[in-house]
Amino acid sequence: MGNDTTPFFTRSSTPMFIGEYTHTVDEKKRISLPSKFRRDLGKKIIITRGFDACLFVFTPKVWGVMAEKLGSLLMGSKDQRDIARFMLSGAVEVDVDSIGRVLVPDFLREYAGLKSKVIFAGVYNRIEIWNDKEWADYSKRIEKQADAVAEKLGDLGAL
Repeated sequence: MGNDTTPFFTRSSTPMFIGEYTHTVDEKKRISLPSKFRRDLGKKIIITRGFDACLFVFTPKVWGVMAEKLGSLLMGSKDQRDIARFMLSGAVEVDVDSIGRVLVPDFLREYAGLKSKVIFAGVYNRIEIWNDKEWADYSKRIEKQADAVAEKLGDLGAL
């Protein structure tokens, strides 16, 4: 890698989102994106339903890859049809305003139970938006299970 002083997680052409940030929903139902994420997200983002009652946020480039994978799922498989519908029909392209705020559509805000406080969690090539109380509950659960999950992943050769 020579004299490259760029952090390893920014060398790829696809940004890596990491970290956890708490933000508030304003009176007009807008949410300010964490400043650490804004540059890599750009002026348009894709928001869709995620798993575990959160929302997924993608850059258009990463969403294009994801949508292509979802679109190529087998129509003859109910599970594959269901996940494609879940992700694709819930996806919206959203503009990021000049100060980094987005307006999350009502149906997505309701799906994720977003109220006055939200948590942004960077998860590699996507960002998750969580209801703050749901995130706290989830974090407590996963923290207790992390060792066991790591062991299972190690057995599969993933860690």
